[in-house]
Amino acid sequence: MIPSLPRTTAWRTAPWLYAAAFFAFLFLPLAVVAVFAFNDAPYPAPPWRGFTLMWFGKLARDAALLHSLWTSTLVAAWVTLLSVAVGTANAFLLERTQFRGKALLSLTMLAPLVIPGVILGISILAFASRIAQFADDVFGWELDVLRPGLPLVVLGQFSYIVAIATLTISARLKRFDATLEEAAYNLGASRGAVLWTITLPYLRPALIGAAVISFLMSFENFNTTLMLVGADAPLTVLMYGRMREGASPVLNAVSLFLMLASALLAIGLMRRGGSRPA
Repeated sequence: MIPSLPRTTAWRTAPWLYAAAFFAFLFLPLAVVAVFAFNDAPYPAPPWRGFTLMWFGKLARDAALLHSLWTSTLVAAWVTLLSVAVGTANAFLLERTQFRGKALLSLTMLAPLVIPGVILGISILAFASRIAQFADDVFGWELDVLRPGLPLVVLGQFSYIVAIATLTISARLKRFDATLEEAAYNLGASRGAVLWTITLPYLRPALIGAAVISFLMSFENFNTTLMLVGADAPLTVLMYGRMREGASPVLNAVSLFLMLASALLAIGLMRRGGSRPA
């Protein structure tokens, strides 16, 4: 439509109504969860019965919930470390080297992103269990790391989160001016010095972004985790079990805590990215 032509009132208000409906769909459920974390009632839903901080006190005394929170943090930390390290190596492999089958390898790396989490978890569990059983039958080795538990959860989450880290870091590395490295080599710098003082500082925003994305995706993962978890349940699996038994405002309280932590992390990342030149 030509901007200079007159528009009806309905045409002018339609974009605002659409935006309002879209953001209400996104944030209204979160707002309800946040508000009813302070509701003085034994259920996390309307009607409003009064303001209270009781559920946050119960959260602080819930040993099982706090332990699952620590478990999720530990798993996410390991997944983040592995994903960023391997994703960086993958980025250099895809952007700095030429070899036969490179396009096929790139496509294969992205395959876990399109596989449903449940299928991915079941496949990893079946494959790891078969290897563990084979090692036990043939060599008498007890490979508990391949049994359901936190190591297998880390492996399962890593299998697809590393692809996202690879894409994030590769996009940054693709824009890197290689002549900066060549100039450093001409001045006598070693490969290690060039990597540490030129390449990695340039990649720092992408590394930080990949780390944050990896941590959050690992922390909130449920489908793959549910298939691979052992005795130590991460937070998402524990909350799912609690919801099946009966919803409690304590879950609202922990959800509000996680929303605030995620928002602060995202704001800190955006402020850091905005303060640095590209």
